[in-house]
Amino acid sequence: MICLKFVKMHGLGNDFVLIEAPRIEDYASLARRICHRRFGVGADGLIVILPSEQADLRMRIFNPDGSEPEMCGNGIRCFASYVFEAGMVQKTEFTVETLAGIIKPLLILEGDKVAAVQVDMGKPRLERSEIPMLGEGSPVINETITIEGTSWQGTCVSMGNPHCVFFVNDVEQAPVATVGPTVEHHPLFPQRTNVEFIEVLNPTELKMRVWERGAGETMACGTGACAATVAAALTGRSERRVTVHLAAGDLQIEWSPDDDHVYMTGPAEEVFRGEFPLEEA
Repeated sequence: MICLKFVKMHGLGNDFVLIEAPRIEDYASLARRICHRRFGVGADGLIVILPSEQADLRMRIFNPDGSEPEMCGNGIRCFASYVFEAGMVQKTEFTVETLAGIIKPLLILEGDKVAAVQVDMGKPRLERSEIPMLGEGSPVINETITIEGTSWQGTCVSMGNPHCVFFVNDVEQAPVATVGPTVEHHPLFPQRTNVEFIEVLNPTELKMRVWERGAGETMACGTGACAATVAAALTGRSERRVTVHLAAGDLQIEWSPDDDHVYMTGPAEEVFRGEFPLEEA
């Protein structure tokens, strides 16, 4: 039996299986097997660590349904922490090639251990065609989206991957499990979308639940927290520097007025290591 070595990590409960550049042709099939919570390791995504000709390293990520998103905020923090502590990079600031472009993590150390990771997520993309989203007019702010006969006001942002943000009075009562998948597959979004439900606690604090494209409701979403901060600032609900409260902890998000980049800071923790059997060819 051929086995694949892996490490399980999480960023605020958003969990991932990380593997190092294995000789596997079908990552999508592997993701469906290894991410299964009953028949596999169990995770919100599979992260593959690869060499890069454009950056220090390359990250690919696959959802539990086998689809490949452009970017994952919690995932790249786990990626950055792992490759540093594994000695694959020796510097605390480096570059990672992703489908969303070159991303720059900055490691915050306590001694020789990674305490947190700040990630320069780049500029938010606000043009409708960049999200991508069908229809007329940009940016997409407080646009009425009809969902099973009910009108919702959505603000849409791309952080290298698409997000539709809804503001609600009580996020604990938000219909994440019903509205989330409907919006994910809404005809307005040709590449589907992530869906955030946000309660504004005050101008510097947001509370969030998220339905992730290809994964369902997860405990946290880094790109979603970034998109929510941008959407809250665009609609005058918050300042540009906020704390986003998630089910298992907080992310610090800043949409910098200096360079228009969004900076995300949060933890990444190892859970365990193991070996996963590969199907024989």
